[in-house]
Amino acid sequence: MKEMDAIKFVHEQTLRTPEFPSFKTGDTIIVKYRIVEGDKTREQDFRGDVIQIKGHGLTRSFTIRKMSHGVGVERIFSYSNPNIAGIQVVKRGRVRRSRLFYLRGLVGKKARIKELKFFNTNQNN
Repeated sequence: MKEMDAIKFVHEQTLRTPEFPSFKTGDTIIVKYRIVEGDKTREQDFRGDVIQIKGHGLTRSFTIRKMSHGVGVERIFSYSNPNIAGIQVVKRGRVRRSRLFYLRGLVGKKARIKELKFFNTNQNN
């Protein structure tokens, strides 16, 4: 039992707590990722759909899938990665599953995720 407490202690001391906006599977997000090339650093955007969120606590990670020139590209990001400069939620998706691996086999319009639309009831029409 002491080993689990030691692991939890190390995680709390070494990993930082991220301050990202809340997002879930099916959302389209932009991850601003810092790239280090020699002594220069730059930020690169990776925009795509979240197809899974995995783990819990500080070791949590998420997978993003995008289409680049007709080829599907997936990338796994860790919440505690210090190279993530920020996350921006572009649109919310309406999905019924927590893992969207079936998108890998779909092409064209079938690979779209429906957008979750919020209706404001306080509008005067």
